[in-house]
Amino acid sequence: MVIALIVVLVLIIIFVSMYNRLIQSRNKVKNAWGQIDVQLQRRFDLIPNLVEAVKGYMTHEQDTLTKVTELRTSWANAVTVGEKADLDNQLSGTLKTIMAVSENYPDLKANQNFATLQEELRSTENKISYARQFYNDSVTMYNTKLQVIPTNIIASMFHFESEELFKAESEEARKNVKVDFSK
Repeated sequence: MVIALIVVLVLIIIFVSMYNRLIQSRNKVKNAWGQIDVQLQRRFDLIPNLVEAVKGYMTHEQDTLTKVTELRTSWANAVTVGEKADLDNQLSGTLKTIMAVSENYPDLKANQNFATLQEELRSTENKISYARQFYNDSVTMYNTKLQVIPTNIIASMFHFESEELFKAESEEARKNVKVDFSK
């Protein structure tokens, strides 16, 4: 009788431990997404300042500036990881266009406000890149726990759902960047 009680107690402890690790992993994924969200919000907060700094120089590239503003508005309304990832990819492409066009305006490149914004964006992009990597690592670990025995049994009992990885959706985001030092 005592042995049966000990076995049941050990099984309960193992069950609770696996359940708690699943909860911890799910919370780590949510936290990792929160970190991406914070950095994306920081980038979107910098954008109006960047647009203002660039506006006077880029009068004939108004479509690019309008697209940045539209993407910023769409991002505020996005809810899912997929929606935000898609808007993030679109914005990254548009920001590359602004930075490339700025090369044609020496006065703009020399503008201290623009240079400061450019550096803040570069720093933010590095943080976003790190946060995406951390998020994907957390999601992979969590999703693995949902698929391996015996935690998959507990996960299915309590309806744990797998999470979506943050990935580049557009072909543009997957292309190699062409660097030309001949200019």
